[in-house]
This record gives sequence, structure tokens and C-alpha cells, in this order.
Amino acid sequence: MTTSAAVAGLVTDIIEFSVVDGPGNRFVVFLQGCNFDCLACHNPYTITPCIDCGICLDACATGALSMVSDRVVWNESLCTGTDACIAACPYDSTPKARPQAVAELMTRIRRTAGFISGVTVSGGEATQQAGFVHALFTAVKAEFPGLTCFVDSNGAADVAVWDGLDDVMDAAMIDLKCLDDEVHVRLTGKSNAQVLATIELLAARGKLHEVRLLLMAGLNDSDELLAETGRWLAAIDPAMRIKVIGYRAHGVRPSAVPLVEPTAAQREHYADVLRAEGRFDLQVI
Repeated sequence: MTTSAAVAGLVTDIIEFSVVDGPGNRFVVFLQGCNFDCLACHNPYTITPCIDCGICLDACATGALSMVSDRVVWNESLCTGTDACIAACPYDSTPKARPQAVAELMTRIRRTAGFISGVTVSGGEATQQAGFVHALFTAVKAEFPGLTCFVDSNGAADVAVWDGLDDVMDAAMIDLKCLDDEVHVRLTGKSNAQVLATIELLAARGKLHEVRLLLMAGLNDSDELLAETGRWLAAIDPAMRIKVIGYRAHGVRPSAVPLVEPTAAQREHYADVLRAEGRFDLQVI
């Protein structure tokens, strides 16, 4: 039988100390692969697992990439971190993602455990590798019961996924790109039906840490839409924690749909519109 420690996930990156990926200071694991294709994605190279096409090899000036048995292999010790390989990839991927076992991650978590509040798994989309997330959280809970385990998710997962994580996940942070399904499809390529169901489900279970609203000027930020969103969220929990995030262009792919950064005044206005609909715990960034 495979032990939890031997279970591996396709990991894109690790941040050992983060204050923006959940409450407190957190150890964050970013997984490769996502079921959305968001126009405003800040980590587009995490969308698709590498297909080993080799296009990135010529872009690497340090020899950190090589083709071995028809697989692109990344040598971290030779990499200077220019991300030229990511820029060269036409498939929204990275050759730097690699399988890492729970045991490997636990070695790193042990070194930081005295300085962190918990562990967050993000992405890409964390729920695309739910078995690995469960194995990692199981190991964390067994060794460090005082650390919280959070998932940062787009919410597009079946109820069975959340049922499977329920015994080891303390809470989740869910992105709501838009309450209007037609606009949501334009922004992400997918319906928001599962996202809305996830928010309702996790709130009912007491496992919804916050809802995150990424707002783009002129696309999903109308007063009418924000008020409707506020009413919908207030009906679930009038004191819900909500993070209002203004779109930033940094790291985002070129888009045929104009994406406009909202000003600081616009971001505060979004919060005011939402506050009129509930007693929300609002943060604006």
C-alpha cells in the first residue's frame, strides 16, 4: 500500500513564508494544472502541465534544461531564474514543475514549522490534485496539529472533492470571478455553477475562510452587478469575509479583451457598494 508520505503532486513552486495566502504567516505550495483559463491569470504558466515539446530548451542560456528520454528535465542548480523558458512556452506551462512527494515537502515544513501559522495549497488549481492535497494535509495534521491547512481555489470542484478534503482541511479561500454566468464564461472559459455551489457548501460547513473578488474596470465591476453579488453573498452569510482585489496587469498574458486596472478610488467604491448589502468583513487590495 502507498503511504501518504510517498504520494506525489506536480508542484510548480513553494513559498516558505507568505502573508498573502491565508491568515498569518504560511507555507504555500503551488500546484501545476488548472481547469480555468482566466484572461486575468497572474500565473498563466501554471495552467497546463508540460507536454515535453522542447520548445523552451533553446530559450535557456544556462543549460538548465535538457531532453532526456523524450522528457524535458530541469536542473535547478544551473537555473538563474530568468524564466525565459516560461516566456518561450506557447502552451501556458513551465518545465520547472516537478513531482514532489509529501515526505519531501514535510522536510521543508519541519524547518519552518516554528515560524508559520499553517500550510496553504494553491495553484494552478489545488483541487485538481485533491488526493495529493489530502495526503499532505494528513501528514501536517499528524505531526503539527497546531498548524491550519487551507486551500486556495477557484471553487470549480465537485462536492465529492470537498467531501474528500473535509476531514483534513480547516478552510478554503474561493475566487468568485463574476456572479453573472455569461461574464464568468468570458473571463474564465467556464461556467460559475460549481463555484457558487462551493461557496454555499463551504459556508454551510463553516469552512469558507473568504471569498475573493477580482475586479476589472469595465468588465465585472458595475454597481448593479456588485450590488447583486453583495446580496447573494449576504444571503449566505451577512458577515462574510470578502477580499476585493483590483486587477493588476503584471504577469498577465496579452488579451483580445481589454483588461483595465481599477484605480484606488474605484476599488474603494467597490467596497462601498458591497458594504451597503451586508456587514461584511471587507479588505481592499
